Parts: sequence; C-alpha cells; structure tokens
Amino acid sequence: MAKKIKLKFFTDKRGTLTVLDKEIKFKIKRVYFIHNAKGVRGQHRHKQNTQALISINGSCKVHVNNGKSKKTFILNKKNECLLLEPKDWHYMNNFSRNCVLLVLCSMKYEKKDYIYPPYKN
Repeated sequence: MAKKIKLKFFTDKRGTLTVLDKEIKFKIKRVYFIHNAKGVRGQHRHKQNTQALISINGSCKVHVNNGKSKKTFILNKKNECLLLEPKDWHYMNNFSRNCVLLVLCSMKYEKKDYIYPPYKN
C-alpha cells in the first residue's frame, strides 16, 4: 500500500532546502510535473513502475486502492512524499488552483506498463 514519508529539509536565513537523497529508494528514470490540473488525473496502476509524488505547491488528494484496501492521502506539504507501489491503482483530484505535483518514476514511460481497469473490490 502507498505510504507517506517525511523529507529532510534545512532552513536558514537564505530559505529552505528539501532533500531527496536517501528517501527515494529507486533509481529515478523519469521526472514530470502536473500543473493547471482540472478534474481527475491518473486512474491506473502499473506492472513495474514505482512512483514518488510530491506537491511542491498547493494541494491535491490521491486516492489509492491496492486490491485489498483503499486509502486517501492529502498532499499539501513540500516535505512530504507519497510512495506508490506498482500495484497501487490511483487517481488524483481536488487540485488547488496553484497545485504543482512533482512525480518521480522508476521507469521511463512505457505504454505496456499501464493497467487502467480498477480493482473490483
């Protein structure tokens, strides 16, 4: 099941630096961000791809179903990261107007890795 982790950050008079050095356990092969989102995004799971989601501005909800349980996460802090396992069918909604959702992936885009039908539970 997906889980939230805290990211390390350091603040001084110059501002705040958030670090992803040891928290992301997979090799990052793809990076993208979602912004100006309206409605629902996602609605899939993966065969192999692991993802890390960080709301670097604003907020959104991430709804996750791993076939056994369902959970909703609110992403609204720059020092929190949601780790999605391949089996986590997920969708995002309730994007704030200024939301920027950063997504880090363990694989490059591969159409064959996507599974769109939701679990039947």
